[in-house]
Amino acid sequence: MGSLLRRLTTRASPLVPDLLLGTGLVCLDVLARVVPHTQHFTPLAASALFAAAVFRVRLLSLAVPLAAVAASDSILGFYDWRVMAVVYAASALPAAMALCVTRLRSPLVLLSLAVTSSVTFFLATNFAVWAFEGMYTHDLAGLSACYVAALPFFKNTIAGDLFWTCVLFGGRELIRALPLTRRASA
Repeated sequence: MGSLLRRLTTRASPLVPDLLLGTGLVCLDVLARVVPHTQHFTPLAASALFAAAVFRVRLLSLAVPLAAVAASDSILGFYDWRVMAVVYAASALPAAMALCVTRLRSPLVLLSLAVTSSVTFFLATNFAVWAFEGMYTHDLAGLSACYVAALPFFKNTIAGDLFWTCVLFGGRELIRALPLTRRASA
């Protein structure tokens, strides 16, 4: 089994490592969305940023959040298609933004992208709820009420995006710093 995996990852397409990591990230995202947790404290945006930073075929990073949201929605249940379209687009946005940035190694850039992702997700998805769900009046007072009602979730979104960005990118740097050559020769 080990030789088959080695053969696949060395001689095969550069897609194989991306697909393996992408599958792991999607599983993490789905698990974080479906198990009981603090609402909106998930690794979704961070895993999209991480995929865009480390995938060899960076364009595939867009598939990570889309697959994660689709898989978890199939478990949690679907909702108004117009709101879903905005949620899916806002979920893929961190990867899309990261694809436009050439220096994803800087912690300041990563954290800025994470916060921008949180803000954009909050603004876009709550606007969609206001516009399409019929829960709020279609005036400025209704839009304001929608955003105010979502503020507790926004706090969790920012905290989750920052936490998971630090975990994924920090974990990668810790693994890279391990003395693997010493361990392998011992």
